[in-house]
Amino acid sequence: MTTTPDLHGKTAIVTGASRGIGEAAARHLAALGAHVILAARSKDRIEAISNDICDAGGQSTALATDVAESEAVAALVQTAIDQTGRLDLFVNNAGLIDPIARIMDTDPDAWGQVMDVNIKGVYHGLRHAMPIMAAQSGGGTIINISSGAANSFLEGWSHYCASKAAVVRLTGVAHKEAHDKGVRVVGLSPGTVATEMQEQIRASGINPVSQIPWERHITPDWVAKAIAFLTTPAADQWLGTDFSLKVDEGRKAVGMPLE
Repeated sequence: MTTTPDLHGKTAIVTGASRGIGEAAARHLAALGAHVILAARSKDRIEAISNDICDAGGQSTALATDVAESEAVAALVQTAIDQTGRLDLFVNNAGLIDPIARIMDTDPDAWGQVMDVNIKGVYHGLRHAMPIMAAQSGGGTIINISSGAANSFLEGWSHYCASKAAVVRLTGVAHKEAHDKGVRVVGLSPGTVATEMQEQIRASGINPVSQIPWERHITPDWVAKAIAFLTTPAADQWLGTDFSLKVDEGRKAVGMPLE
């Protein structure tokens, strides 16, 4: 049986909300009643999504944010407090994989930029959201979008595999440090999802993931449902670890068909 939360009166921040998983999550969380704050570098795009949410009767705010910058993420969290007085959910979704290249062919600056977003961005979300959640009544949940790449060695993905492995460890450490303060920290490994990132992967032609037929990828809507599920007590068994949509237990929990 799936668990769908009532998020009325809750405030959620979603990074990387301009497309793909982030956009789907923002729309779904708003439909469940949350005031959703969309964060991404694409100001025009997140404003358009936020307007759609509000036009549909939801509550939403858009704030252009570069998660690689600590001050920007601090301002993002402060926006939630200023507008609603609390922060119940922070979804660390922003992530990069392009440019895909073998290590000997990589550009060090581009490789470093992926690290800044994929690792530092998650750290900044944890660093600025955790104290707020620990101090408020009811605590809060932080969901770090992970990947099976964290435990794989995929050609051309040195930056992505390394950064997602770091995210898994950040999730575990954050859980150890804050679970007794009411802060729930959990990872989400969605598998392959039909997004712009998958289009970049296909275009690279590197490693077997680029050869997966498009129809085998799940839609972002399923990941959004998993994010909502992870806010509930039914997901407590996965705290500090990764919840996976590639295994039957995870798929059953959110009502997905089994592979």
